[in-house]
Amino acid sequence: MQTDNEVTAADAPPSAAPVIGTPTVKRRVIAMVYEAFLLIAVEALAVFLYLLATGNRQAPAYRAGLMVFLFLVTAAYFVHAWSGSGFTLAMKTWRIKLVKVGFTRVPFRNAALRYLLAWGWFAPALLIGGLMDLHHFKEWALVLILGMVAWGATAFLDRDRQFLHDRIAGTRLIALPKVGKKKQAAVRAS
Repeated sequence: MQTDNEVTAADAPPSAAPVIGTPTVKRRVIAMVYEAFLLIAVEALAVFLYLLATGNRQAPAYRAGLMVFLFLVTAAYFVHAWSGSGFTLAMKTWRIKLVKVGFTRVPFRNAALRYLLAWGWFAPALLIGGLMDLHHFKEWALVLILGMVAWGATAFLDRDRQFLHDRIAGTRLIALPKVGKKKQAAVRAS
């Protein structure tokens, strides 16, 4: 059964060549750094709204509630972007798009699964740091950097250079071509 979101080989024009290039790991990491700056702004607004709604209460339950709220806001940001256009602002800037082969858009379920699995960049390091009862910034920084390097190295183990969370979620990142000046002028004229 085919959904509205699925594309079959018969739907594609015969002359259309698929874009299958994978962005370099360096390009993806730079886009993630840019994404972190954008996400700080989104989360700052979320913290403001949460503190406004809770009257800035500081009890442990409210602090835990803030963490859950931030997790959900971040999920909404990424899952909405990935299942809609296929990219966030940082991904669009660096011409990187998330796709699922055989679909015009990434299904919500795959985008949500990718979000959860992408915590592999941080969750193992946070768990290890908690179990080791780390207290100093340098210790946490070292554990987080090692965890992120280990997760990032999964791209070098994959034949298509996809990260582990993309492989498991059934998604992939593709490199979009540069839009030439002639095409930009034609788009603006129309």
